[in-house]
Amino acid sequence: MTQTHRENRLHIGIFGRCNAGKSTLINILTGQQTAIVSPQSGTTTDTVKKSAELFNIGACVLIDTAGTDDTTSLGGLRKQKTLEAINLTDFAILVISDNTFGENEKELISIFTSKKIPYIIIYNKQDVSALNETTKKSVNEYTDRILTVSKFDKDCKEKVTVFIRQNIETDQGANKSVLDGIIAKNDLVVLVTPIDLSAPKDRMILPQVKMIRQVLDMNAVNIVVKPEQLKTTLDMLAIKPKLVITDSQAFKQVSQIVPEDIYLTGFSVLLAKEKGEFDKYLLGTPHIDNLKDGDNVLMLENCTHQPTCEDIGRVKLPAMIRKYTGKELNFSICAGLTDLKEDITRYSLVVQCGGCVATKKQLSNRLQPFIQAGIPVTNYGMAIAYINGIFQRACKIFF
Repeated sequence: MTQTHRENRLHIGIFGRCNAGKSTLINILTGQQTAIVSPQSGTTTDTVKKSAELFNIGACVLIDTAGTDDTTSLGGLRKQKTLEAINLTDFAILVISDNTFGENEKELISIFTSKKIPYIIIYNKQDVSALNETTKKSVNEYTDRILTVSKFDKDCKEKVTVFIRQNIETDQGANKSVLDGIIAKNDLVVLVTPIDLSAPKDRMILPQVKMIRQVLDMNAVNIVVKPEQLKTTLDMLAIKPKLVITDSQAFKQVSQIVPEDIYLTGFSVLLAKEKGEFDKYLLGTPHIDNLKDGDNVLMLENCTHQPTCEDIGRVKLPAMIRKYTGKELNFSICAGLTDLKEDITRYSLVVQCGGCVATKKQLSNRLQPFIQAGIPVTNYGMAIAYINGIFQRACKIFF
């Protein structure tokens, strides 16, 4: 399984004190000895990620973390890693035991709440020390989503899985396609996919594959072409396409070919709507016009791919922005999801990639510090659409 596919799955983070039973829980859920279990405090020394398939939840990534009360010499570093793992988490499980519910747990809940991460509480080791009314009352001041378990429960995995699923459904609702309400059964969708040096060998990139699948799931029809084949293809078609989706790098060329009465958007724009900060992108993108000589622009990438001379985020888009604005701008690249260890207020604009390998919550957590600091944000596709004068057209399908 590739890193790309794994990172795009639902991430379930497991948090709590040392020896609360986090590793035991992850082993129960995976049915494997995924994490080392020991009565010794601080056994889990770093974040452990394990791909799993949970019944009626589907493919996900379970994140086992170090205890937040680790007082060893490396405890501070381990706690920092645990707190960083929260930024990767779509759904959190806080494990408690021994009727212990104090400042460590309240701090985690405060972070979950501030980052709008839904969470549940698992009271572990019920057979050793049963949950008492005092602890239950303290927990209920924060949530009533608490489940008691014991490793001796024969149906422990099923109980926990059902509890997770129920609460995920409550918080996230039905998983709708970004194309819902835009296309319908038997509609024709044309996907325009350039093949250049940055295209992966022998396969398509994830945003293209995702859209092909979503079109098929809606019982509509896909036609996939390269930009140079688009005009001939449209001329040959007996019916008019409902929608054309293009790689953002071909926006200018494609927009000149596709008639105005056919919806046109980009893969990156669809990703922005599906799991990006779309409303913030709509407001932030026009700030490209406000850039001045010497301004700093941050390009955010979620994957850590091998750059090429035709790399969109590192080469092409910075060149486009410089040419469009006519300004001398400084561009910085940050790949992955790690926190920036610098003063972010130095940036005048943040340009986020489509985020095909990230989850919605990961993208939101990544962008929130910039949004809270009042820094305009946009994404690759929306920025390119704006530069090419088709920003309104590319977003029209959502309004």
